[in-house]
Amino acid sequence: MQNTLDSFTNILTNCREVFVKKTKDYGTAWRILRPIALADQLYIKANRIRTIQENGESKVGDGVEGEFMAIVNYCIMGLIQLNEGNQLELELSLEKATALYDKYKEESTALMLKKNHDYGEAWRDMA
Repeated sequence: MQNTLDSFTNILTNCREVFVKKTKDYGTAWRILRPIALADQLYIKANRIRTIQENGESKVGDGVEGEFMAIVNYCIMGLIQLNEGNQLELELSLEKATALYDKYKEESTALMLKKNHDYGEAWRDMA
């Protein structure tokens, strides 16, 4: 079994790669979204994951892994919007957007480690 921090880091590295690619392609269009709109996106992604799992297939070919990665990225975007949104211009440079992403990614990692310490790895026992 892989170390939790290693697993978390590997997953976040993949999520960050998607974030960077989409930022290169679309810019920071998500900056116009209010936090509630990002919450709506989380609901849509979670609902799609449940639908795929219940139906056992995806007709558009995207699997649940990409949807989980989108949830991670929308959460980080939400943290940026909640904590930095009013102080930022709408269109961020790739470097600025990535630096903010990294800031909240690191804060999330630190929080996960604290919680994992307090709760143990009980989440691993969940089926």
